[in-house]
Amino acid sequence: MSKLNRRKAIKNLSLSIGAIGLGGVVIPQSISGDISNSFQNSLKGNINHAVCRWCYGNIELEEFTEKSNDIGIKAIDLLKPDEWEVVIKKGLKCSLATDTFASITKGFNDPRNHEELQKKYFNLISQASNSGIKQVIVFSGNRNGISSDQGLEQCSVGLEPLVKHAEKNDVTLVMELLNSKVDHKDYQCDHTPWGVQLVDKIGSTNFKLLYDIYHMQIMEGDIIATINKYKNYISHYHTGGVPGRHEINDTQELNYPAIMKAIVANKFTGYVAQEFIPTYQDSLEALKEGITICDV
Repeated sequence: MSKLNRRKAIKNLSLSIGAIGLGGVVIPQSISGDISNSFQNSLKGNINHAVCRWCYGNIELEEFTEKSNDIGIKAIDLLKPDEWEVVIKKGLKCSLATDTFASITKGFNDPRNHEELQKKYFNLISQASNSGIKQVIVFSGNRNGISSDQGLEQCSVGLEPLVKHAEKNDVTLVMELLNSKVDHKDYQCDHTPWGVQLVDKIGSTNFKLLYDIYHMQIMEGDIIATINKYKNYISHYHTGGVPGRHEINDTQELNYPAIMKAIVANKFTGYVAQEFIPTYQDSLEALKEGITICDV
């Protein structure tokens, strides 16, 4: 197909979709590929876009990886070891590794969990390093009566040997900040200052925070001022609409373009991963919209 005819075909297709809607329209493979490439090329490149796998669990991983690549996503979050190779073979990265044993409720704030977690995380860190994966997620665990000071001390003790192992393997452990008001009742690492204290206590560049914008809007608000203040403590971001944890468009209260501009101004070089639960019939269109909103 000549360039002129291809442009004409795409123009006619666009007019047809505008007139009758997407239902029943079959996009030829060559034209669909051109549209995908055009979208990727339109991205500004200031944000390293990623996405959390669990929000799209109804789509087979290989297909999801291909579709994510089509819309300019560079990496997929929260993949287990048996999923890494699928993503890496398709040219994307695993931006944040996990495994089935990782528990939000039973974490490093309870010494009774240390031995088992250390054994399993030690292996996961080694596996991640061998696969070129740079980040592994960890959790504080629920309070269960453990005070803030106790939690800090016990997390520090439990994580110390793992952080040393991570240093040797060029891996960063990231503890996620989660809300304890709506989604994760009693979770201990539920405010940024507490997480910052833990990072300071551990004192390693290989231990940082996962700043989840959705969760911290619920717990603290003041998102831009917080990420500006603590930018050096954050190695990863997650998104989500508030309230409801759905699309990050103008149906919710956060101004994501402004937040992304602050992240870019802070010279952040890590990943921003979409972690909202899509409500659109076409969940990948919701994901594409989220990437567009965050691409500043």
